[in-house]
Amino acid sequence: MLSRAIPSSGEALPLIGLGTWQTFDVGANESARAPLRTILQTFVEAGAAVIDSSPMYGRSEDVVGDIAADLGLRGRLFLATKVWTKGRADGIRQMEQSMRKLRVDRLDLMQVHNLVDARTHLDTLRGWKADGRVRYIGITHYTAHGAAAIAELLATEDVDFVQINYGPAERDAERRLFPLTIDRGIAVLANRPLGGDSRYLMKRLRSRPLPAWAAEIDCVSWPQIVLKFVVSHPAVTCAIPATSRLDHLRDNLQAGIGRLPDSELRERIAAAIR
Repeated sequence: MLSRAIPSSGEALPLIGLGTWQTFDVGANESARAPLRTILQTFVEAGAAVIDSSPMYGRSEDVVGDIAADLGLRGRLFLATKVWTKGRADGIRQMEQSMRKLRVDRLDLMQVHNLVDARTHLDTLRGWKADGRVRYIGITHYTAHGAAAIAELLATEDVDFVQINYGPAERDAERRLFPLTIDRGIAVLANRPLGGDSRYLMKRLRSRPLPAWAAEIDCVSWPQIVLKFVVSHPAVTCAIPATSRLDHLRDNLQAGIGRLPDSELRERIAAAIR
């Protein structure tokens, strides 16, 4: 799989990761977790690494932590989660709980979700980073309306990552934030890369034949085309589509392999999606 470097360190991350919202929020019984074991095993075997979760995603952190430990995958994963509460003490309590659920003593990436009490938590996280409890710190937002606040924080706070929505039908970040992330050397996780209502978008696209130019970027499906649009932007470090279906996972992972679109083909992709 193709990779891109984290600007603050030079560490390479595979271009396609995995989100866990809804998809990993399952019970403890084996019948519910067995498909997700296959998902994580296949994900790692394909050379992928980044898994993004959150304490707001129900039991997702527990499920990821349990399966990764059971399968011995921890050393091959880049685990990211979030803090979403107010106050230093509550933030510390929530972050420590997330680390216990994920079964780690040192987390790869902790992000302040939706900028809630961001400066307070970033102050805590700078100390944690210095102490080796987290490797990278970042901020997130899931709507374009947060762009101005994100830009202010990125310009004034020392962070390694920002997670924002980005795709061919949702390009606000490209215009308003990517120039700043490139200038400041901040990695980008692309959230909702297949669209806000990805099931609707993919269902609509799958009913259409692939354009002839799909072969130019080694794509055999619309999800691959959309994901290649996302990761072909030089500001994007990794896209994190969520799925619990093995066929969809394998399809998504192929977007990290082969040729990527140039600027002209990117515009053709965006036009086709519109």
